[in-house]
Amino acid sequence: MGVRVTFAGCGDAFGVGGRFQTCIVVETPEFRFAIDFGASSLVALAKLGIEHNDLDAVLLTHLHGDHCGGIPFLLLDAMLGARRRRPLTIAGPRDCERRLAVITAALFPGAEEMVATFPLAYRELPVLTPEALGPLSVTAYPAAHTGATHPTSLRVEVAGKVIAYTGDSAWTRHMPALAEDADLFIAECYQYERPVAFHLNYPDLQAHRDELRPKRMVLTHFARDMWAKRDEIPEETAHDGMVIEL
Repeated sequence: MGVRVTFAGCGDAFGVGGRFQTCIVVETPEFRFAIDFGASSLVALAKLGIEHNDLDAVLLTHLHGDHCGGIPFLLLDAMLGARRRRPLTIAGPRDCERRLAVITAALFPGAEEMVATFPLAYRELPVLTPEALGPLSVTAYPAAHTGATHPTSLRVEVAGKVIAYTGDSAWTRHMPALAEDADLFIAECYQYERPVAFHLNYPDLQAHRDELRPKRMVLTHFARDMWAKRDEIPEETAHDGMVIEL
């Protein structure tokens, strides 16, 4: 196995098309991590037979529930049910540790008193500076989304391959660098006709397509009108359970 990318969830926040929320699992023979971990991610992983205890890290693009809301469920099951012993690193935008603690306390009052029974580390990813995380080199780029979520896009180098993901973001001047020569560029594509602020929409991708030069691009995170057009557009689109070998 080289690098395997599995879209455990490729959906938006609202269950359009019956898809699970964002959770993209990347595997190499030595390391396994997820990019984003929406609230439905444990269910999505279980459906695919992927053990969450096997994840070495979770990388978060921003702090909206459909991208990070599964972390409390992951941690609680790791401690109480799955009996995790393997170290886990959760890396994301600034303030991610404190904000995830608040989310956990809101969903499971009293859980904030629990102490992890396995080595658990949080890392804040600096912007525009490559960060080593085990065998990964992770570069966070500024994203244009809800400011309170501290949004980023991520470019990850692992096992000689590059995987880039816009996260939720309107077009930014950084996206050509994010996508440049990436083996896989995963791009949000929220609306088909009517652009929505703070998101990358199909008209945006069309307008800037010549500026994006990845080796392969896959569109994800569709709202209703984009979901209805998914089979009519020429671009490759994600679906839950989709596997890409790099």
